[in-house]
Amino acid sequence: MNTKADLLRELRIDRQPTPPPSRRGLWIGLAVAAVVLLAAGLAWMLLGGDRGIEVKTATAVATGGGSAATSVLDASGYVVARRMATVSSKITGRVREVLIEEGMAVEEGQVMATLDPIDADAQNDLARAQLAASRSQAGGIRAQLAEAEANARRLATLVGQQLVSRAQYEQAVAQRDTLRAQLDTAQRNTRVAGEQLRISDIGVDNTIVRAPFAGVVIAKAAQPGEIVSPLSAGGGFTRTGIGTIVDMDSLEVEVDVGEAYIGRVQAKMPVEATLNAYQDWKIPAEVIAIIPTADRGKATVKVRVALKEKDPRIVPDMGVTVSFLERAPEQADDDAPRGVRVPAAAVATRDGGDVVFVVAGSGDDAVAERRSVSTGGGGGAQRTVLSGIAPGETVVLDPPEDLADGDKVIAAGP
Repeated sequence: MNTKADLLRELRIDRQPTPPPSRRGLWIGLAVAAVVLLAAGLAWMLLGGDRGIEVKTATAVATGGGSAATSVLDASGYVVARRMATVSSKITGRVREVLIEEGMAVEEGQVMATLDPIDADAQNDLARAQLAASRSQAGGIRAQLAEAEANARRLATLVGQQLVSRAQYEQAVAQRDTLRAQLDTAQRNTRVAGEQLRISDIGVDNTIVRAPFAGVVIAKAAQPGEIVSPLSAGGGFTRTGIGTIVDMDSLEVEVDVGEAYIGRVQAKMPVEATLNAYQDWKIPAEVIAIIPTADRGKATVKVRVALKEKDPRIVPDMGVTVSFLERAPEQADDDAPRGVRVPAAAVATRDGGDVVFVVAGSGDDAVAERRSVSTGGGGGAQRTVLSGIAPGETVVLDPPEDLADGDKVIAAGP
């Protein structure tokens, strides 16, 4: 019976309400949720989120004359110096002092280095002593000749008076003539000694290495204590030069033009040169000459181009792109349509037309703005855009196929 009573009590429904949850547990739950949301936001930022598409960019540059200065051909080449010299000494010697450094400007005749002058100075002293001895010998013979001439004149008078024999007179004349010949020989020896001294002075001067023309030092090849020689010793321990200097006023551009396009280039043709290091700087230039020979390996012809602007930023061996113009920019008509020049990689084809993506905004707000453009002449690395973009705007290079108008972008520079 007790067992049944216990079972009945267990089946009885408890009518008392459940106690409310603790407020402390509620705050703990809210704090945990906030931490989770904050961690998720930080993870989204660190993983990039919607950062945008990273693209390379360039700046559109005004052409100043639109199609009036149309490029008929683009080519690439290098800046070269027509006047460059590796300066060496005329003699073999040990370097005593080097007075140049890379980047230093030197004037014509300026001392670049000096060699040890011990041997040259000794040779010079010997030649000076030989000259002094020759002069002294000539002076002694000249005194003897004066006495012999006086004696011959005196005997000539006495032989006429028959006071001395003719044999004595003839002997005096013979001695006078002998001394005259000896004096002539001594004078010649003096002149030879003088020439030897002059040559030894040149030898001393050869120990001083001077700049053959005004320019800038681009290489320093020797150090004090090393042996330099105008000829290669073959052992590897002898320098053949002190340094290399370049005449910056002789800089020009050499470009290789394909044989199929060389007919478009003519002497005195206006050119626009763009250094690879300064894409926004257009340098006016002019064709100097077309070298009348071809490179059979590359199927190109070399063309010399003169730069009309001199600037310290232009240095030898810089890469340069040149555009051969149909006519000079200064001859362009004022009414001609004006445009901008952009890299060819900025012009893309979308829906059968040419478009350029311009970066609008800056920083995190930068977006790609699609522009339909009309292009003019030009080819190769640069294109002329006649309408659609303005000078100074930033354009996207090699825009991805999925880049659309309004997409966020990150400008990574050229």
